[in-house]
Amino acid sequence: MITCVVHYTIDPAQIEAFERFAREWMRLVAKHGGVHHGYFLPAEGASDRAEALFSFESLAAYERYRARFGEDPEFVAADRIRDESGCVVRYDRTFMRPFLPTA
Repeated sequence: MITCVVHYTIDPAQIEAFERFAREWMRLVAKHGGVHHGYFLPAEGASDRAEALFSFESLAAYERYRARFGEDPEFVAADRIRDESGCVVRYDRTFMRPFLPTA
């Protein structure tokens, strides 16, 4: 399993647009075989930071999902929310492997 952690700098004045953007990406990750662990939005402290975590069974599965970017109409529409609203100032991704407690 591989987990993608996305670190966002967001425009706090566009939080509603960011939430619309996030809902679409949670749906798309699930639709294309991933598990979305949610978006984590500002509550206290810095108001311009958000995080997202989602997992795929492997890096190859993630790459199949990622190949749809810029081509699949649903992916393009989800990105249009970000682009037209300016809700995301910048972002970067980190790939991690979960280390979970044993049962």
